Amino acid sequence: MTGTFVGMPAFPSAARAALADTQLRHNLAHATGVIRGKRAAVVGEVDNWEELRLAGAAVKERALLALDTQLVRLEESLTAHGAVVHWARDAEEANRIVVGLARAHEVDEVVKVKSMLTQEIGLNEALEAAGIAAWETDLAELIVQLGGDLPSHILVPAIHRNRAEIREIFARRMGEVGRPAPADLTDEPAVLAGAAREHLREKFLRARMAVSGANFAVADTGTLVVVESEGNGRMCLTLPEVLVSIVGIEKVVPTWAELDPLLRLLPRSSTGERMNPYTSTWSGITPGDGPQEVHVVLLDNGRTRALADEVGRQALRCIRCSACLNVCPVYERTGGHAYGSVYPGPIGAILNPLLRGTGDPQTDALPYASSLCGACFEACPVRIDIPEVLVHLRSQVVDGHREDRVPKPEAVAFRGAGWAFGDARRLDRAERLSSLAGRLLRRRGRTSLGRLPGPGSAWTDARDLPAPPTESFRDWWRRTDGGERP
Repeated sequence: MTGTFVGMPAFPSAARAALADTQLRHNLAHATGVIRGKRAAVVGEVDNWEELRLAGAAVKERALLALDTQLVRLEESLTAHGAVVHWARDAEEANRIVVGLARAHEVDEVVKVKSMLTQEIGLNEALEAAGIAAWETDLAELIVQLGGDLPSHILVPAIHRNRAEIREIFARRMGEVGRPAPADLTDEPAVLAGAAREHLREKFLRARMAVSGANFAVADTGTLVVVESEGNGRMCLTLPEVLVSIVGIEKVVPTWAELDPLLRLLPRSSTGERMNPYTSTWSGITPGDGPQEVHVVLLDNGRTRALADEVGRQALRCIRCSACLNVCPVYERTGGHAYGSVYPGPIGAILNPLLRGTGDPQTDALPYASSLCGACFEACPVRIDIPEVLVHLRSQVVDGHREDRVPKPEAVAFRGAGWAFGDARRLDRAERLSSLAGRLLRRRGRTSLGRLPGPGSAWTDARDLPAPPTESFRDWWRRTDGGERP
């Protein structure tokens, strides 16, 4: 997998290709199984886990319902601490701001951390077009970048790679962009991590500008928060002279105290840890310590569109833990690339259409990339009812195609059903024909219709369509006098 998410095929086509990749399915099944086990163990230690979920959901909901007020407070607090706040409506504006800052400081490279939002807006590509190299410093992000790959998981972007593949990528690519991997590189995790550490250290020490995201932004204190496991975040946030943080507007929480449930929910739900190893916070400039120029870009990029959707706005509570991905049977079999976005899995299936709107073949396919089993809702630490939003978005997709000149097979089928159900005599005749077909099939020993021709084949390729019953309910009612006679 190389290139960009833009222009990728819709989920059904991409998923079909992924299902044929047995190595990918093996890697995913192993990795998600390990993460699920760790999460279940640490969640089981918390007696009031459900109460904690409710508290986390309430904090995020309160912030979203007063988002305009909270954002103004956040800007005032950040400005009071010496940060410069920028507002960006979309990806183009955000990229223009960051590229402009890099050019103003005459830097030709930046280091990055916690930057899923920058992947959403294509910042690396924008910087590259301006002649500026952007280096990912998270280990998994580094693997993806060196491999010319795309992330396939929110928390573990290289989850589709195994250790042997990572060793090959490091050995082949590190020397082309910096310090090469050691000649005796093996596929032991500690050896691979050591090679990445040495490779990145020279970039940390050389870079004059860093770009970060943020897990949370506290409105009343103007504090941005990054939680991570490797320490690369702390290096990015403290060593360079200039720090640019790009933050989605939904990351705001009202007060410092309200971070408590979120910081307890996130590590247990994401990495299966009781607490994350590194929590970095900053609120602007501290003279003589850390970056002496701090910029914060507050980005919309479709978030107000999602906020306006009364059912879908709950998706903005997401704290990017990826718990829903790790329990999803669809994700486990297809991987993240099939979703065509930096946000894969169940949360991606609702977040992408909400941010970008329906009407595009790629986003229209995502609400159907689910079995609606509900496991994602049970795992979500902030109680996002993903199945409810999926059904809601499916209705939007259907409504968007009602006026199509050439209706889809499903629309034709439902119109036919509506015609039959709209008149008692038509329905009676249809039931009699169905019963006759059922009796003929059963006489031939068949209990299913088998593979249907034409558009119906798409349905029956993966499902058995039972043979019609030999007697309709109306006939049974007439024959038994409403169940009074045998």
